[in-house]
Amino acid sequence: MTSTDVLFRPFSIKGLTLKNRIVMAPMTRNMAPAGVPNADNAAYYARRAAHDVGLILTEGTVIDRPASRNLPDIPFFHGKEALAGWKAVADAVHENGGRIAPQIWHTGSTRSGDWAPEAEVESPSALVGPDDPRGVAMSEADIWATIDAFGKAAGDAKANGFDTVEIHGAHGYLIDQFFWAATNKRTDAWGGATLPERSRFAVEVVKAVRAAVGPDFPVILRLSQWKQQDYAAKLAKTPAEMEAWLMPLKEAGVDIFHCSQRRFWEPEFPEIDGAQGLNFAGWAKKITGAPTISVGSVGLSGEFLAAFGGEGSHVTSLDNLLERMSKDEFDLIAVGRALLSDPQWVTKVKQGRMDDLKGFDAKDLATLS
Repeated sequence: MTSTDVLFRPFSIKGLTLKNRIVMAPMTRNMAPAGVPNADNAAYYARRAAHDVGLILTEGTVIDRPASRNLPDIPFFHGKEALAGWKAVADAVHENGGRIAPQIWHTGSTRSGDWAPEAEVESPSALVGPDDPRGVAMSEADIWATIDAFGKAAGDAKANGFDTVEIHGAHGYLIDQFFWAATNKRTDAWGGATLPERSRFAVEVVKAVRAAVGPDFPVILRLSQWKQQDYAAKLAKTPAEMEAWLMPLKEAGVDIFHCSQRRFWEPEFPEIDGAQGLNFAGWAKKITGAPTISVGSVGLSGEFLAAFGGEGSHVTSLDNLLERMSKDEFDLIAVGRALLSDPQWVTKVKQGRMDDLKGFDAKDLATLS
């Protein structure tokens, strides 16, 4: 196997220095009663920090809007109690030598089982997916209030000691519903026939976040081509379309693009550079010049969506990852299920204890171990 040393180089941006290139991917846990993270949540993240995760991205934590979450125990990132709980989480991670960012989020009109918030869900055009109506279309006032709420959450992240912040703009949730033509049918200034036109909402969110945190605090934006509503969806079908999508976001204030794929080794445009071509994060870095995070089934068979159906995964080789990292195709790699099932995953990789790595057990989704 290629040396794992490439994973353990430091990484720095805007005063933030990470001791290695490994990021804990954000994973919804739905275990914050009344929306308030508690000692169990803090201990869960602290265990990963104690075992050398370079940067922890929290589970999605929602902004201050009436229907911003799609499960009852998703944590808030607003209100005195929730913010105090998150400060305790950040403090616990720092005490264990880690760095941490909240992922700030609005779930839009998406469904998750039978639960629904008391307020009507909101989205660009009252659609969950193609020809699938739900909730209400956002008014101009709703849109600006939501943009302001993202900015407020980012400012609260900085004020409560977090090291950076990630905006969730992927996977068919609210920001992504503005990007996607299938869910954004608006004919006003928040819609349009082209992806850059439909990106205005995300650009304004990024600007609000940047204004709230200032110029020297890193801002991460998570994006995906695929949607939970349509795994085959593709916002940018060519590098030129990707450039037209990403560059305005970078200019608005994004420092790092977190490029979500279901399988990190799959090329984004194989018709251009072949079966071994650059992945989504590789192309985003090439196009924008910004650092990128890749993610998707690292070190495991299967892929994460199957986990919610109870499917486990076994350990697989890291060779493909190490080869791509050695070429600096992308800068950081996010690890999800492997770290969920094994808090010591990074330490084991660093020590070369590959035979001790654990596969993913779907039962671990029910715990904060």
